[in-house]
Amino acid sequence: MPSGPRLTLITGPTRSGKSRFAEALAARRNRPVTYIATAERDPSDREWAARIEAHRAARPPHWTTIETAVDGIDLPTFVRQAPAQSVLVVESLGTWLAALVSGFVVDGEIDAVALESSLRERSRALLDAFASTHAEAIVVSEQTGWGAIPPYPSARIFSSVLGRLTTSLARTATQSFLIVSGFAIDLHATATKLDIEENL
Repeated sequence: MPSGPRLTLITGPTRSGKSRFAEALAARRNRPVTYIATAERDPSDREWAARIEAHRAARPPHWTTIETAVDGIDLPTFVRQAPAQSVLVVESLGTWLAALVSGFVVDGEIDAVALESSLRERSRALLDAFASTHAEAIVVSEQTGWGAIPPYPSARIFSSVLGRLTTSLARTATQSFLIVSGFAIDLHATATKLDIEENL
C-alpha cells in the first residue's frame, strides 16, 4: 500500500482555488488518478455547462474522470472499492449533496424531515467509505454558512449537513487545508482543533 497521506480535505469558499490545489496535489503523486466529479449537468444552464467543461479541459488527459450523476455511480460504494494504488479526487461534497437534495423536490415541494434524514444517512455512509478505502482520497468541500442563515428549509438542511460532514472529515483527515483567495492554510499545522464532536 502506498505510503503518505491517506485522506486530504480541502475546503474554502467559492472560487478560492480549491480545485486547482486538489489537482496539484494529485498530480504530484505519480499514481493513477480518478477524478470524481459530482456536479449534475443542466443542459439549460449554459454557464454551468461551460464551467464543467473548463474544469474537464484543465485536467491531465490521462486521468480517469467519473461523473457520479451521469454515470450512475454511488459515491460511497465507489470510494470503498477503489484500488489501493489509486488516488481519488472528489470534487466536491457540496455538489454531491446538492444532487441528493434535488431528488427530494417534487412539484416545488420538499419533505424537510425526510431530506435531512437521508442526507445524514448518506453522509455517514461516505464517512465510513473514506475510513475503509485502501485508496488515497483528496476531497474538496465547500464552506457554507459564513453569511446569513438561508431562508428555506432545504438550504438550511444542506448547509448544516455539509458543515457537519466537512467537520467530521477534517477530524479524521491526515491533512486539511483551508483555501482563501488563492492561499492555502494548513489547518493541522496552524489551527487549534476544538474538542467537539459533530453528530451526523
